[in-house]
Amino acid sequence: MHERFKGKSVIVTGAASGIGEATARRFSREGALTVLADLQDAKLGTVVSELPKDRTLGCTTDVTKYDDMERLMQSAIKAFGKIDVLVNNAGIAIAGKIGDVELADWDRIIAVNVTGVFNGCRAAMPHLIKSKGCIVNTASVSGLGGDWGMSMYDASKGAVVNLTRALALDHGKDGVRVNAVCPTVTLTPMSGAVHEDEKLMAKLRERIPLGRPAVPEDIAAVITFLASADADFVTGVNMPVDGGVTASNGQPNMQ
Repeated sequence: MHERFKGKSVIVTGAASGIGEATARRFSREGALTVLADLQDAKLGTVVSELPKDRTLGCTTDVTKYDDMERLMQSAIKAFGKIDVLVNNAGIAIAGKIGDVELADWDRIIAVNVTGVFNGCRAAMPHLIKSKGCIVNTASVSGLGGDWGMSMYDASKGAVVNLTRALALDHGKDGVRVNAVCPTVTLTPMSGAVHEDEKLMAKLRERIPLGRPAVPEDIAAVITFLASADADFVTGVNMPVDGGVTASNGQPNMQ
């Protein structure tokens, strides 16, 4: 594998599992100085222990707290001297119709999925301007269109989609690119209830032209592309990584 990120300092939030873990591992394999951030201490420690000690740092971080994100940036600077890439990946999903969920559920999903991304972007931006670096946010196809019974999640990911666009406009002339990936259902711990439901998975496979859900490595590959020099003229993009789901106009397969 090419070392596209040799000497580059990369921060990945939500790095203890799922897409974040796969992304951190991919960056590391490509030579990056990798900072992994998560609240799950034990899982984070396991992933960190499996990566090269001389260019890996683990930081217990609550993305909803701005002070934590500031400390994360300072830890990266202290360890590696700069920040070249920030991947805002930490996120949660809470299902339910608007009348059935708790008000605290709304507060929590907005805090993690929206405020967490905002905090990361704000805390990292001065360092990324210096390095002419980039941000890749993890949004969702649920930020590009609605789902049944997922109004809170859809709203939070829709906010990430448009925050990505706005930051790309604001900071392009600073030399900072800002993009997002928009995965479909991915086989991660967060979506466990979905992929353990055989009937639901059968419906999903029928809706995905490539015939399968994503795996974390599918998303990690596109995140690293967007962070690489190969995407130097790409900014403000919310890229579906969905096996073709968003190619459909919503009508069922009538063949």
